[in-house]
Amino acid sequence: GLTVISGETGAGKSLLVDALGLLSGLRADSGVVRHGADRAELVADFTLDDAPLATAWLAENELDETGDGDAPICQIRRVIRADGGSRAWVNGRPVTLSQLGELASRLVEIHGQHEHQALLTRASQLDLLDAYGRHEAAREPVAAAARAWSALLRERDGLVAQGDVSDRIGWLEHQHAELEREALEPEAIAKLNADHRRHAHAAGLIAACEGAFARIGGDEGPSLTRTLQQVRGDLQRVAEHEPRLAEVDAMLDNAAIQVDEALSLLDRVRDDLDLDPAEFERIEARLGRMHELARKHRVAPEQLAATRDGVGAELEQLRGAGERLDALDAEIGAARKRWRQAADALGRARRDAADSLSARTTELIGELGMGGGRFAVEIEPQEDDRPDPNGAERVEFMVAANPGQPPRPLRKVASGGELSRISLAIEVAAFGLDAVPTMVFDEVDTGIGGAVAEIVGQKLRALGGSRQVLCVTHLAQVAAQGHA
Repeated sequence: GLTVISGETGAGKSLLVDALGLLSGLRADSGVVRHGADRAELVADFTLDDAPLATAWLAENELDETGDGDAPICQIRRVIRADGGSRAWVNGRPVTLSQLGELASRLVEIHGQHEHQALLTRASQLDLLDAYGRHEAAREPVAAAARAWSALLRERDGLVAQGDVSDRIGWLEHQHAELEREALEPEAIAKLNADHRRHAHAAGLIAACEGAFARIGGDEGPSLTRTLQQVRGDLQRVAEHEPRLAEVDAMLDNAAIQVDEALSLLDRVRDDLDLDPAEFERIEARLGRMHELARKHRVAPEQLAATRDGVGAELEQLRGAGERLDALDAEIGAARKRWRQAADALGRARRDAADSLSARTTELIGELGMGGGRFAVEIEPQEDDRPDPNGAERVEFMVAANPGQPPRPLRKVASGGELSRISLAIEVAAFGLDAVPTMVFDEVDTGIGGAVAEIVGQKLRALGGSRQVLCVTHLAQVAAQGHA
């Protein structure tokens, strides 16, 4: 619908526009804070049923929220302090002014005597032309081909930047061969360390095993095995007088079995131990080489296997660099060709849409009191032939406000009132086809009256059929058309 804000001069009609501008991320100074107050606070609430771009942006930045009935909502809040500082929040979460601007550009367009009108930027003009021509399906293959071309070019540039890799290949081959000569898996290194400790303490281990064997089951002197046998025999002779001694005998029997197994294992360990200086020297040499490799590659010994695999992977990549370069050249050429075909198709569609939008807008400009004015969409090829995600052409909205004047870029039109009415004509011609759901027109009726003012009001009301339109005006003919 169309909502009109009206009143006499000085009543503060443009205050809403100023507030929306500040909520859109515009710079603010302490002058907007009322004298004697600590801060100015601005809050705007949006329902997002008709704002898919804003909804997607909020989800992407993890700022999305739902209200009653799970309908997506958005609250923008900004506080400007008397010392000139400011902070901003979206759905209660702090954001930067840059993020605030990105979100607001998907929610509100402000048309009037302001520097931040979206229609003054070439990117917005291109988006509006594509929305008018319904080129969404034609733009996607152009953008996809451009992204693929860029990715392939980056890969090629990376390979070329390596220069002559023959020296690097030779050095890597030496490194890899050196690492391949050793068993570098962490399990192998752990076993090597264990073997080294065993051989280093072989003499002490042998003495300890022999001493333990002698004390537990030796043939000479008292031993643990014979002591257990004697104790069991003594208890068995009197067990008939005390039944619980049978339980003690069973425990001692289990203990004797465990002692026998311990003796057997002790005997095997002793047999495995051997004072072998040559083997000890071989293990020490292997450990020395391992630590030398670790120092050389600046890693822990346990990470040497990963280092070896990394060197091998780089070596394979460099060996195939020449073949990959040839393949990349072919793939880059194919991606460019796909982009050119898609961009040419999009360009033809844009030229058709430009002719239609130009004629429709020129007609509306005349109806809005700028008789003899002309509007044209100028399409020029990009200066650079690099595949661009937006296509192969640039767009400029051109306007001749009066008869006999040459068309000039819309962004260079001087009169704020003319600029507002031209923006209105473009929006009505495109019938709100851009995705921004709220449009604000500030003093679009400057310098007009009578029947033309009534037409302006009718056009705004028509635009309100598909968008939320807010209009600041002092003319009764425009205000009378408002839904509110």
